[in-house]
Amino acid sequence: MLRVLGVDPGLTRCGVGIVDVDPRRRANLVAVTVIQSPPELPLEQRLLIIGTQLEALLDEHRPDAVALERVFAQHNVRTVMGTAQASGVVLFVAAARGLSVTLHTPTEVKAAVTGHGGADKKQVTAMVQRILRLDTPPRPADAADALALAICHGWRGAQSPAARVAAEGGVQASALTPAQQAWRRAESASRGPKLNA
Repeated sequence: MLRVLGVDPGLTRCGVGIVDVDPRRRANLVAVTVIQSPPELPLEQRLLIIGTQLEALLDEHRPDAVALERVFAQHNVRTVMGTAQASGVVLFVAAARGLSVTLHTPTEVKAAVTGHGGADKKQVTAMVQRILRLDTPPRPADAADALALAICHGWRGAQSPAARVAAEGGVQASALTPAQQAWRRAESASRGPKLNA
C-alpha cells in the first residue's frame, strides 16, 4: 500500500488530499482538506499557516510520498508568485521529514484520472469521485485537484510488474486502465523523439 499526499498549491487556498493506493491501483480516500490563509495577513504569516497545517497533516497521516502540482507561468504574475511560494513551503516541510516530492503537470494529472489531458475541472472532479467511490464530489475544486494529484502519483508508484513493463513500452498494456494508457501515451509524446548520439 502506498500512501500519497497530493498538494494543489495556492496562497489563499491550498488543497491537500491523501489517498492509499494498493498494488492493484485501487485508491481509497484517507483525508482531504483545503488550507486557507486570509489575504489581509502579511505574506510570512500566510506561509506559516500553510506550513504549520501541512506539517500537522504529514505527522498525522505519515504519507510515503508527496505529489505537488508543477507551477506554470501565467499572465497573472501575482498569482503565480503566490503559488510558487506555497509550493516552496510544501517542498521544505516534506524534505524536513525525508519525504520525496514529485512534481506533476496539470496535463499529466488530467490524463491520469480522466484519460484526456485537456479535461476540465468538472470532469476531473467527477472522475476523482468515481475513482475514490465517494458519495458526493469533493469540494472545492482545490480539494479535488489535490486528490487527483495523489491518485496520479499513486498509480505511478503502485504499478504492478505487468504495468511497469507496459509503462516502459512492453506488450502488457492491458494491465493498465484506459486512463493510465492515455497517460502513458501523453508521457511518451511529451518526451518527444529520441535522438541518436
